[in-house]
Amino acid sequence: MKSVYFDSAATTQLRPEVIEKMTQVMHDCYGNASSTHSFGRNAKALVEQARKTVAKHLNVSASEIVFTSGGTEADNLALLSAVRDLGIKQIITSRIEHHAVLYTVQQLEREYGIAVKYVDLDKDGHVDYKHLEDLLQSSKKTLVSLMHVNNEIGNVLDIKRVGELCKANQAMFHSDTVQSVGHYTLDLQEIPIDFMAVSAHKFHGPKGVGFAFVRKNSGLKPLIFGGEQERGYRAGTEAVHNIVGLEEALKLAYDNLEEEKAYIIDLKKYFIQQLQANFPEVTFNGSCADFEKSSYTVLNVCLPIAPEKAPILLFQLDLKGIACSKGSACQSGSAKGSHVLSQILCDKDMQKPSLRFSFSKYNTKEEVDYVIEVLKEFV
Repeated sequence: MKSVYFDSAATTQLRPEVIEKMTQVMHDCYGNASSTHSFGRNAKALVEQARKTVAKHLNVSASEIVFTSGGTEADNLALLSAVRDLGIKQIITSRIEHHAVLYTVQQLEREYGIAVKYVDLDKDGHVDYKHLEDLLQSSKKTLVSLMHVNNEIGNVLDIKRVGELCKANQAMFHSDTVQSVGHYTLDLQEIPIDFMAVSAHKFHGPKGVGFAFVRKNSGLKPLIFGGEQERGYRAGTEAVHNIVGLEEALKLAYDNLEEEKAYIIDLKKYFIQQLQANFPEVTFNGSCADFEKSSYTVLNVCLPIAPEKAPILLFQLDLKGIACSKGSACQSGSAKGSHVLSQILCDKDMQKPSLRFSFSKYNTKEEVDYVIEVLKEFV
């Protein structure tokens, strides 16, 4: 049986260079980065070098990078502290955000009584910027939280435009950039953003590590207490091997960005062509077939399959060795349908199976052909 992995939006395969680097650090540099002896100082030097590398790629100060356990923690850090410590009384977000944002915002609404406003979306799930501007006309101290690249349908937010709208209306801006860092260049001197969340395992780095970008002098305070690590933003012994793995993965992602982006774009175009040729009634959710409006790494497909066969499609693909997703991997254990697709699809289309295929440099056209053959057999 073949083994085909088209679920890189859930997590990516580790690059061999990253594994090698992490293994070397685990073997040679096992000191606690908070220790003052040479073992600790060596570990600390690796952490600080990684921080500088990350900062350089985003064009920010190293002091604005806080290593975390991943994107979810970084989202929670920004949102909770903004309400608890910065006096935010209103959050503007959308109904298709990652649950790391949506559930956190809902908890803050219950716990702190903040106002929550949801920006309108068009039929393809893109933010209505005029409505966002209208929502920003508020006397309440406001934070906007909108993701850069949607993890299910790949829609790309005009992050600079949103940042400028927030700045013009004295609002703070937080973005979950988990699906975009490592795939898009972001110059944070050009983009007025206050907080950002990132996960290493979305760009061929290790799981269990990410970072928050926290704009200098924002006033943000920690969620986790117990030590002075991460300049007091995040207590806990640093996972030096993971942080170095993140650094190596990020360097390689940006060193090879244009070449790998061109390869993946060609692969995604080929997948779209083959789907259309073999399934004339296929549709693409959101704007995922539009390379200007959607990420080149994500394709969300609504297949013309009878509703009674829909529940077993993902299972059948798995039996054939094909990994993809019916939505976010973070919710795949849930019986509920996709909260993202429910905002843009009619009831009839919600009954059809929608699959998210997400790509990386490790995929091939031969794998696409295999998926098409398996889908044809099933249909």
